[in-house]
Amino acid sequence: MLSARSLFQEILDNDDSFRLFCSIAASGESQGGWENARIAALVPDSQRRLGPKIVRHGADEDKHGRIFNALLRKRGLEPVEVPPEADYTMLLEQQGIGLAHDKLRADEPLSEYDIVAYLAHSRVTEQRASEQMQLLRKHFADHPDLGRAVKMISSDEDNHLAYCHEELLRLAAAGHGRRIQRILRQSAMAEIRVYRDVSLAFMTQMGRILGWSGPKIAVLRAGIHLVHLYERFFGWRRMVTLSMPERRDALGGPATPAPEFA
Repeated sequence: MLSARSLFQEILDNDDSFRLFCSIAASGESQGGWENARIAALVPDSQRRLGPKIVRHGADEDKHGRIFNALLRKRGLEPVEVPPEADYTMLLEQQGIGLAHDKLRADEPLSEYDIVAYLAHSRVTEQRASEQMQLLRKHFADHPDLGRAVKMISSDEDNHLAYCHEELLRLAAAGHGRRIQRILRQSAMAEIRVYRDVSLAFMTQMGRILGWSGPKIAVLRAGIHLVHLYERFFGWRRMVTLSMPERRDALGGPATPAPEFA
């Protein structure tokens, strides 16, 4: 029987598939850490109060990258290069999700519009991250190797999502409401396409490594396309709504340290 738990258990039990999974995750998280650090360094004076929270966001993402690399080292594995077709963060940037890296590498302060765009893009991508980590937490919170990592990263992603909701609501009240909704809608549609494409590429790579049968791959491909259709016509709404979170000021303190993996 195909289930999220059984599929991930297969990936976890095989060194090559686990190495690819952790390499993809570590690469994306580390990229997010760099991007947030640059945004914090370039935040405009009008949004200076956000600086410490953006720093915390980046520190969390960088920590997640270190955690995935530590999980590899614990099994005596080295990271592998991420296939371009499975590079979620790179493909998002190509679709205009996230601030352009050329802009982040420059020394010019960002505009208030850039901060609005950054938070709107983050609200969409953090929704995906939060849901994925909640799924892993549901099935593997008690796992002897993954449990601590999954619980910590899941809590952090929930904090990131809460932060985006709260700050976007503040900016909407300051007059950016229409712009925020426009960016959220565009970002959600782009992210849904990228997530489908990355899921198909990831499934293909895992099928090759794990020797999945043709019928199994066909069923998984069909499932990915069905999820995409649902999100394209209905599910996108969960990515664009804004509500005041229960976790207020979720990024108001220092980042928690990464756990040790002996």
